[in-house]
Amino acid sequence: MATPSKPTILVTGGAGYIGSHTALLLEQEGYDVILLDNMVYGHWDIIAPLLQAKIIKGDIGDRALLDFIFATQSIDAVIHFAAYAYVGESVAQPTKYYRNNVGGAINLLEAMLAASVKKIVFSSTCATYGVPDTTPITEEHPQNPINPYGASKLMVERILADTGAAFGLKSVIFRYFNAAGAHPSGLLGEDHHPETHLIPLVLQTALGSREAISIFGTDYPTQDGTCIRDYIHVVDLAEAHILGLKHLLQGKDSAVFNLSNGNGSSVQEVIEVSRQVTGLPIRVIECDRRPGDPPVLIGHSNKARVILGWRPRYPDLSDIISHAWAWHQRRHRPSDFSQMNLMRNPNLGEDERESLTCHPLT
Repeated sequence: MATPSKPTILVTGGAGYIGSHTALLLEQEGYDVILLDNMVYGHWDIIAPLLQAKIIKGDIGDRALLDFIFATQSIDAVIHFAAYAYVGESVAQPTKYYRNNVGGAINLLEAMLAASVKKIVFSSTCATYGVPDTTPITEEHPQNPINPYGASKLMVERILADTGAAFGLKSVIFRYFNAAGAHPSGLLGEDHHPETHLIPLVLQTALGSREAISIFGTDYPTQDGTCIRDYIHVVDLAEAHILGLKHLLQGKDSAVFNLSNGNGSSVQEVIEVSRQVTGLPIRVIECDRRPGDPPVLIGHSNKARVILGWRPRYPDLSDIISHAWAWHQRRHRPSDFSQMNLMRNPNLGEDERESLTCHPLT
């Protein structure tokens, strides 16, 4: 008797940072994977050698393409990552974010429903909470995003709830905190242009690609005066998405989960651990605080642990940075970054241009 095959999963934005790690894990667990990415921020050269999946270059805004995919492939569920995710750019170009993140999600959902595909795992964000009233942040914390990026994700969350009520769509929504790290193999990792995340910016400084890393504020009410954030390994995020998928495939109800380690690391701690991991000096420039940076952002993820059985494999900051360092050593060379970022994205908002020398903390 033939062994029944695993379900077929459409992964939108599957050539991006978290999407590619999830697609790789799906294949390792035996799922059939169809990857859809417009390659604006995804990396064909990174993901293609690692996957057996069908990789389709296309956009979730193309309804005819979506209809063709659902008509010709027997898709059981969707994991939806495709979105723009630069906070500063969302402030400068809000309609771009609402059109892509919200309009694209509506397009995808309508194509799914037309094909009677009613299971979706959605990549949301802790940015839907805005500036927290209390920490650690639970799923019940009020959602009050302070930028169009967070607002666009919250809108999609609401659309999923309303679509579920109207048409029986089942969804798992993940609001995660600061994604970081790389695959332990060193073959897959983070490569944003421009880069806005703290850990890769610190490691680029260690590599000599940046002269220094800027710390925005050293007088916060924290142990060392710098902001604290909750860093979570990208592989742990990917594994959570697989568990969320299994939750839906088992016929269980829609749910919302935070994904975090439940503890925080300060900016200064990240820099110091990076020095220890790399064995290299990392020059620091101390700057004034930036408006809107909360002193502490830490998530509460017990719900995912209890309901999904999720357990982070790499909660230690040293593991997160060690895996990221192996990836960056393999992927990058000094002088790769400064001019290339502006050349590839000439229309970025001012926050992203500033991030070539100064890191955002969220």
